[in-house]
Amino acid sequence: MKIGFIGLGNMGAPMAKNLVAAGHEVTGFDVQAPVPEGTERAASAAEAATGADVVITMLPNGEILRKVAAEVIPAMTKGAVFCDCSTVDVESARAVADQAAKAGVLAVDAPVSGGVGGAAAGTLTFMAGGSDDAFAIVKLLFDIMGQKAVHCGASGAGQAAKICNNMILGVTMIATCEAFALADKLGLDRQKMFDVVSTSSGYSWTMNAYCPAPGVGPKSPSDNEYRPGFASELMLKDLRLSQLAAQAVDADTPMGQLAASLYETFVEKEDGKGMDFSAMLPRFEKRKRA
Repeated sequence: MKIGFIGLGNMGAPMAKNLVAAGHEVTGFDVQAPVPEGTERAASAAEAATGADVVITMLPNGEILRKVAAEVIPAMTKGAVFCDCSTVDVESARAVADQAAKAGVLAVDAPVSGGVGGAAAGTLTFMAGGSDDAFAIVKLLFDIMGQKAVHCGASGAGQAAKICNNMILGVTMIATCEAFALADKLGLDRQKMFDVVSTSSGYSWTMNAYCPAPGVGPKSPSDNEYRPGFASELMLKDLRLSQLAAQAVDADTPMGQLAASLYETFVEKEDGKGMDFSAMLPRFEKRKRA
């Protein structure tokens, strides 16, 4: 399959590399990052998209996605698939899908979960929105770049799933960090805390798979001085997206709103920028009850 890949940063580059390793012809473009070995470099996003069966984008936000789509979609062949794997607002995903439909191009919004490690290992999870026909085409590529792909519904459904998932993630990480900080002050050994909670009703992914306490549970960014991982500023971005979506549909999400506020303070006023989102634990360790 001929693939155009736009956005070859920390996530996009290993994803493109896995497609090349599987025998696909990949032409890449990025305004700054180099293309992975085996990928042909295009002079522009439109050039990368020209003649491609599938164009994959991995971009920072919805505004950039809209700009890239406006350049790329007119250069695409009718019947080709525009597959955006960025995490953006639902409105941008649907606007791009509408633009693609008018041009005779299929569209899929397919944000991912799994981080840089999952991108490199080919174990990402894709949550996709779009038509059945479009999903059937890109599913072949998702199977190379990831371990699971879920067709969540029509255009925008993939972004909706990602936003809801990461709102849960942000809220549960804060709760997990709060609980460890409380356990410390109560004199409870962290390993004992983990042994109980990880097999009890407090079980969660943030506790069992990504424990924020160094030396406890499986290896995680906490064991590497909280180097990301999943950076706190990216969690803040996703929580803000969840609140934009909640506002748009008049949904009451008080925990999501509070989590967004806490990560905003952590990233913008404290020392959280550049740290893993689990670094909330040392933050709570230093704090007293307000």
